[in-house]
Amino acid sequence: MLKLDFYGALGLATLSGCLWFLAVTPFDLSFLAWFAAVPMLLAVDRAPTFKQALFLGWWAGVVETGGGFYWLIDVMQRFAEFPWWAAALVFLVFCATRAIIFLLFTGVVCWIRRRRRVPMTVLAPIVMVGCELLVPQLFPCGQWISQAWHPLVIQIAELTGPLGVTALLMMVNGALFDLSVNRRTARQPALAAAALLAAALLFGAVRMRQVDALIEQAPKLKVGLVQPNFAYSVDAENTETARTEALRQLTALQSQSRRMEQAGAQLLVWSEGAYPVTLPREFAADFAPDYLGMIRRGFSVPVIVGADTYEPAHQDAFNSAILLDGAGRVAGRYDKVRLLAFGEYIPGIETFPWLRRFLPEGTGRFTAGKGPGVLTLKAAGQDWRLGPVICYEDILQGFLRGVGQLQPNLLVNLTSDSWFGAETEPWEHLALAVFGSVELRVSMVRAVNSGVSAYIDPNGRLVQKTYADDPYRHPRAADGIVVTAPLMPSGHTVYVAVGNLFAYLCMAATLILALLAASKAKKSPPLN
Repeated sequence: MLKLDFYGALGLATLSGCLWFLAVTPFDLSFLAWFAAVPMLLAVDRAPTFKQALFLGWWAGVVETGGGFYWLIDVMQRFAEFPWWAAALVFLVFCATRAIIFLLFTGVVCWIRRRRRVPMTVLAPIVMVGCELLVPQLFPCGQWISQAWHPLVIQIAELTGPLGVTALLMMVNGALFDLSVNRRTARQPALAAAALLAAALLFGAVRMRQVDALIEQAPKLKVGLVQPNFAYSVDAENTETARTEALRQLTALQSQSRRMEQAGAQLLVWSEGAYPVTLPREFAADFAPDYLGMIRRGFSVPVIVGADTYEPAHQDAFNSAILLDGAGRVAGRYDKVRLLAFGEYIPGIETFPWLRRFLPEGTGRFTAGKGPGVLTLKAAGQDWRLGPVICYEDILQGFLRGVGQLQPNLLVNLTSDSWFGAETEPWEHLALAVFGSVELRVSMVRAVNSGVSAYIDPNGRLVQKTYADDPYRHPRAADGIVVTAPLMPSGHTVYVAVGNLFAYLCMAATLILALLAASKAKKSPPLN
């Protein structure tokens, strides 16, 4: 067998990291994910020491994270006003921290295989699933994102959540590794892997056909998704400038809303924080026509408005989605539950309030809502249960499961994404969002301030989309699309019922293999 020196092994680990991020949008070379892990597995399995194996696995994760999240450097420079060296340093810390997923994976895999030669076909998927579940992430993401645009592959998310897709990918990677090491002994595990992959794809084909039949028969709702393309940079010290800009933004929202109503929209959705003025918590109905801040000016259909709301008595601010019915009354309100760390709230700020002195004005001052909710809408002769999710709540599987238990007929996502540029993050966010539709078997509509606004059907297919804009560098006029969504009887999937049971079973299997390995008195001989 080919012997590797340290630099050769480092090259293999680097290659794996590159293949992984190239498999993901915006590069979209998704086929690479089916063998991306093989070079890293070869490197760590042949490493002469356990410490070297750990470093190689961790380094592959650093490269993968760096290639997927490079846009964070620009965000920190533009909006946190970090100098380039500070932004780069924070970015490296982020990459090193997220790479703990791969460090943990490598540690468990190598510890077991150095005591018992468990086929990588079995070991790689169950260990990676557990690591992706266990390691906290600021921006939740996993190997599964690479298959977002392949509906046939991701249908198992109805049973397992997206971690099932990671298991499929790592199972195939493990089988290819085993075949490269010893084709004779790997034959049976590889055949089993092929059979499981075929079964997953067959399940996907059957379920997509069943769900398509339900979509065809379901009542439909035309939804207008307003994409304002706003740059939120009003001069707060100049009251007149702020008032003028707020009026301009509101007028643009109303103009697009009128256009979409004329195109047949029965419900309008404004993006996260689109309403340019903070609303009081007691807000119960639209303002009178003689007030410049009136929301439904020139259109009459119901609208979900993304707005900041404020409770002066307790000094609480909320990131809210407010439903105004056809009469202009507030028919429901949802407050964002999962706030973005270091943006909407600062971890530890209550314990160390002096940290506020080092933060930009307005940072980290939001209060979390009480929990998932539904907004009830009467439209198209039907009662619709709308499941609102704000910002990145549409990619948090545990949270979406809670929404699914309320059995919404349609997921409605209000997002900004204005801070992250137009080339990468908005597309990664969209790719992560498609899994929620499969998990709940319900459509998702996304109104995103600067794109990508989209309609995702219950099979996870991206049916309609707009574009991503950078309003701070290349501002465009307000825009949007009208989509048609079916009323689906959602929330009855296996994933909604049992959550991440599949991942916990993988963790239990890993523990059993570790105990068996620990009970073996003598280590297995090295491969040759």
